[in-house]
Amino acid sequence: MTPLLAVEGLVKHFDSRRGVVIQRSVGTVRAVDDVSFHLDAGETLGIVGESGCGKSTTGRLALRLIEATSGSIRFEGRDVRTLARGALRALRRDMQIIFQDPYASLNPRLSVGDMLAEPLRLHGLASGPDLRTRAEELLTTVGLSAWHALRYPHEFSGGQRQRLAVARALATRPKLIVCDEPVSALDVSIQAQVINLLKDLQQRLGLAYIFIAHDLAVVRHISDRVAVMYLGKIVEMTKTEQLFTTPRHPYTRALLAAAPIADPTAPSRPLVLEGDIPSPLNPPPGCRFHTRCPHAQARCRSEAPALREIAPGHQAACHFAESIAATEAAIEPPPPPPYTRRLADYRRAVAGARR
Repeated sequence: MTPLLAVEGLVKHFDSRRGVVIQRSVGTVRAVDDVSFHLDAGETLGIVGESGCGKSTTGRLALRLIEATSGSIRFEGRDVRTLARGALRALRRDMQIIFQDPYASLNPRLSVGDMLAEPLRLHGLASGPDLRTRAEELLTTVGLSAWHALRYPHEFSGGQRQRLAVARALATRPKLIVCDEPVSALDVSIQAQVINLLKDLQQRLGLAYIFIAHDLAVVRHISDRVAVMYLGKIVEMTKTEQLFTTPRHPYTRALLAAAPIADPTAPSRPLVLEGDIPSPLNPPPGCRFHTRCPHAQARCRSEAPALREIAPGHQAACHFAESIAATEAAIEPPPPPPYTRRLADYRRAVAGARR
């Protein structure tokens, strides 16, 4: 079966320049370097990693919001990179994004109703009185009231603005939504509402998500599979529970060990990485993680490991993944978010709020 989205060998390099009047190139930032993954309809792929590892750039490349240096991006079998402007605009209806900062991504000059009506008008999905009706339906879908269509973005709280961002992404009835850290700026109670809203909409509408986040507990709660990125590359990718219970890459193990546990009596997990993440302007040769890896050997410093399958459905880019997993002690994965609730409870709460 053809996947909804297939990315192969994706590369994005940015030319770094210096100078005010006369600019000169001082290097190339390797933001994304040979990234490959696929996404099926109705599936959620979580992408995690340190700041600057290329998570958000990967999501925007998949939607062709920025142009890739090389690689293949296929949506339902169509090559996104070769589409003409008109065909790409039509494809935008099926591919949407929720930006990290709703304060910056919502137009302050448009009312909520006009903001939601704009993509409907652009793609010919509604006109006349139907625009207002459809906008009000979107607001009620995300747990807001129809009369909120008369307000402007500055009149909403952070959680309400993120709901507006979700409503705008849903306006064209897409098949894929890239969620770029949609809850990182929200407090825990509002995170609960937004995350459960996304899961509820996915079940009802059959949406596929690329979910980019730092919070491992949230990623574990919402994702079917998880890809771990480090310095522009995917270093491990597998099903969510398999990644959290049997991590095979040293970097993944370090991420899990660094996740806080809300229990003061729990034993400490002393797996701490030394040094800083290298610059993407000058990544180290061989394995990019070898400068911080406690298991690095001579081979790691000269030969870049390929992302290979080390178990059914489990990929890792490490020369010694099998031997490390056999000798290292198990790491207790971070617990699920304290706000996790069943979707049935969430739907009852939303129905009560609407009344």
